[in-house]
Amino acid sequence: FFVLPSSSEGFGIAEKIVLLTFISAVILMAILGNLLVMVAVCRDRQLRKIKTNYFIVSLAFADLLVSVLVMPFGAIELVQDNWIYGEMFCLVRTSLDVLLTTASILHLCCISLDRYYAICCQPLVYRNKMTPLRIAVMLGGCWVIPTFISFLPIMQGWNSIGIIDLIQQRQFNKASNSTYCIFMVNKPYAITCSVVAFYIPFLLMVLAYYRIYVTAREHARQIRVLQRAGAPAEGRQHHPDQHSTHRMKTETKAAKTLCIIMGCFCLCWAPFFITNIVDPFINYTVPGKLWTAFLWLGYINSGLNPFLYAFLNKSFRRAFLIILCCGDERYRRPSILGQTVPCSTTTINGSTHVLR
Repeated sequence: FFVLPSSSEGFGIAEKIVLLTFISAVILMAILGNLLVMVAVCRDRQLRKIKTNYFIVSLAFADLLVSVLVMPFGAIELVQDNWIYGEMFCLVRTSLDVLLTTASILHLCCISLDRYYAICCQPLVYRNKMTPLRIAVMLGGCWVIPTFISFLPIMQGWNSIGIIDLIQQRQFNKASNSTYCIFMVNKPYAITCSVVAFYIPFLLMVLAYYRIYVTAREHARQIRVLQRAGAPAEGRQHHPDQHSTHRMKTETKAAKTLCIIMGCFCLCWAPFFITNIVDPFINYTVPGKLWTAFLWLGYINSGLNPFLYAFLNKSFRRAFLIILCCGDERYRRPSILGQTVPCSTTTINGSTHVLR
């Protein structure tokens, strides 16, 4: 997926300074933000109880690897207008790029399935579906499946079949004596890789969140009907109604948050994956600077998710504040004995603490 502009399309000194500043901020934001997410889940016992957060931690780890193993080398080549690390490391770096990008969207797909079973299915179904073993298998798939469209075909050169001459022409610029890490894909690889890495998971996420939206509206309608029918405000009937309302509100907020995270990912990566399929069919005429812009737009997403958690998720926000404020007691979670919501809220489907 990685193509950089040739020297004829290179950047000026002022542009390079601006680019370097911007890219450094993106890399730093991604490293610190994703580390914060991982540390927060490791230190907060309540966050560790939520099954969805296992996928979130793994996603943060993938984004952290992008910011450490992929972005810096791309930034160096972009600013220096030259690749100095050799052809083999170019293939390794490109393979990591494809692997980690695909792993990120597969994690988001698993999160959407987890939310679907938690909200649209009965609690017993959710517990049967999301067992520790199944979660481990899903996490393993998020990392193993991308290997078959990254390291395996790239190292074997399947992506360059039929376009080797064109790749060699763009790898070396005689005028400036510069070498580039060019990754171009033929039509079969472009279609296969894009479908597996983006379009199929995106379709599954859209279907899952559509069902979540329909279910949330139906539950909200049922709650309003009960309230209009004059359900008692006090007494033994009060707690089940309050419990159901609280559960639906927390699950709906969780779904909205994850929809926003998924939407940001798609907005960041959709331009790249659309261009990735179109470019081979228009004789590789997409400008290099446009490729670079779309690529770094996707990289920005690696540093965006932690900030979405902080602004939209109360549990993560509290955990972040505790870490950043060195355990300030003001941000400690109140004792569960003092909560008005029944403690069983945590165990209905194992996920209602995702958002409070």
